[in-house]
Amino acid sequence: MINKKGLLLVVSGPSGTGKGTICKDIVSKHEDINLSISATTRKPRVGEVEGKSYFFKTKEEFEAMVDRGEFLEYAMIYDNYYGTPKKAIFDELDMGRDVILEIEMQGAMQIKEVYPQAVFIFVLPPSLQELRNRIVGRGTETDEQIEKRFNSAYDEIKLLGDYDYFIFNNIVEKSSEEILNILEVEKNKVKRYKKDILDMFEKEIKNVKTIIK
Repeated sequence: MINKKGLLLVVSGPSGTGKGTICKDIVSKHEDINLSISATTRKPRVGEVEGKSYFFKTKEEFEAMVDRGEFLEYAMIYDNYYGTPKKAIFDELDMGRDVILEIEMQGAMQIKEVYPQAVFIFVLPPSLQELRNRIVGRGTETDEQIEKRFNSAYDEIKLLGDYDYFIFNNIVEKSSEEILNILEVEKNKVKRYKKDILDMFEKEIKNVKTIIK
């Protein structure tokens, strides 16, 4: 049998679609799927754990990592750096473990340029009205922030064509199952393992011919 590498699932969507909840649901139920951990220069919040919530870095440490090309993607958000370290993800993939990465669209497109073999999934709300209800229901943003997030949602949805798959998130458990189905389909695509499969059978047919002789 061939050894299948793990797959990187990149999950994006407008704020309020519930993509983070879906990712956490998948990881909580499947030990062989890891959630990608980002690096950041912001200070830890109460309850956050180094190496589990984030990799916390100073600005100097982060910029040195950038210079060494250690990120799949990174960005400055509200005066702090956020980035996706390559090594942590690639180590998991090499061990055959799948990694799911929840990220905004700009970061996803950076990853697509440097690691196009990732699987890109776009999470959509059932409707824009439902999206607005979810954002308001969180109770964490001001009216101005709510309007800003809602108004940008349609522009973000127009980036759908840059992704491989989409799902409508109405029920979290159903959405999680859809993503797991996508993962299974991708793991059996010929284009990923054609050479490995042909090499395996080429070696076997040589052995079979030797036995026959």
